Amino acid sequence: SDIAIQISNLSKRYRIGIHNKYPTIRETLMRAATTPLRKFRSWTSGRNNEFSADLIWALREVEFEVKQGDVVGIIGRNGAGKSTLLKILTGITEPTTGYADIFGRVGSLLEVGPGFHMELTGRENIFMNGAILGMHRQEIKRKFDEIVAFSEIKEFLDTPVKRYSSGMYMRLAFAVAAHLEAEILLVDEVLAVGDSAFQKKCLGKMGDVASQGRTVLFVSHNMSTIQALCRKTMWLDLGRVKAIGPTPHIVQQYLESVTTSENIPVINRTDRQGDGSVRVCSIRLQDGNGSSVIHTGSRLRVTIAYAGEKPVNFLQVYVSIYDLSHTGIYVLDSDVVGGLPDTLPPKGVLTCLTDPINLTPGRCYATVGLYKGNVLADRVGCAAYFDVEADEFFKSGKMPSRSYVLCAIRHQWYNGDNYP
Repeated sequence: SDIAIQISNLSKRYRIGIHNKYPTIRETLMRAATTPLRKFRSWTSGRNNEFSADLIWALREVEFEVKQGDVVGIIGRNGAGKSTLLKILTGITEPTTGYADIFGRVGSLLEVGPGFHMELTGRENIFMNGAILGMHRQEIKRKFDEIVAFSEIKEFLDTPVKRYSSGMYMRLAFAVAAHLEAEILLVDEVLAVGDSAFQKKCLGKMGDVASQGRTVLFVSHNMSTIQALCRKTMWLDLGRVKAIGPTPHIVQQYLESVTTSENIPVINRTDRQGDGSVRVCSIRLQDGNGSSVIHTGSRLRVTIAYAGEKPVNFLQVYVSIYDLSHTGIYVLDSDVVGGLPDTLPPKGVLTCLTDPINLTPGRCYATVGLYKGNVLADRVGCAAYFDVEADEFFKSGKMPSRSYVLCAIRHQWYNGDNYP
């Protein structure tokens, strides 16, 4: 069979709240003997224990299969059941109902550095941590030099780990985990370790693993990473499979659902930062002519209403534009273009008008911030969303897809040296 993982009707239920200590044998036997009677009483009284207030279903009736060599991303909000699913697949916890069949040796990177002992040296921890992750001693010896080179902490190898910085600790821990030789690899949001250069190195390592024909299940909240590594993606929502399919399509669906559910008027937003001396009341994004339809090549008009208790001195406004993968595109900063008047009235409206934008069709969002001098007065993330529509930007009826590039640029091709 070409199946690596097969999951059928998988559910996991937890009991929440504070509970008593472990029961005695007598209490366990008494509870087992009275269970049929308690279930009968619950049924006759119209109550269903499955939906008791102190029970929560982390997973409900999950079914899917992964073929050998597939690299599958798993996305969803916090609490959707992503980590629970991987813990069941690694045997850390058991399902309440259903089953999961796994065909092949499994390696897991559910967290970085499990079992590291602070009193032992880096060298000793490589062997101990590798053994905990399921590597044989000969395998660790064979890969020892690669692990050390990847971690980039060779000169500190015989120093106790308790003297490592947090970055050094994470580097060594990931280096060990990344060199697992497993046919099936389960990864749970562990690539954000160390500085930016090392994070790129980690991402490259995971890309190498994926290209070697191994089966990978990869959980992440970073949509750019998911799209870079995974050909197929599963979206979990409240413990159930919401959708599964090609990564660009599923990621787009997921991000659009997030933006729709979070589209609360700015004036009502409570998740804002700053001292509140000046607040953003509203933000509106339109094209240069005031239309709500924004095309590739349109100018962008940003209108912000603000309010304070007294005249505002030395106000700086910035609006950051991102795509739905949280990739920064533009920053509209009042200071870098000459600034606003030194004093503004307590309430007012500010408008920013850009040159023509060259974004490919797709959804974007804006984060807005107000500074008074060097003090943050107000910041609202994901304050407004807008869609860029296709237009005759190239005069050919064609346009690059947002799945591949963010921006379009006008250009012309010539044959040979016959160009201006």
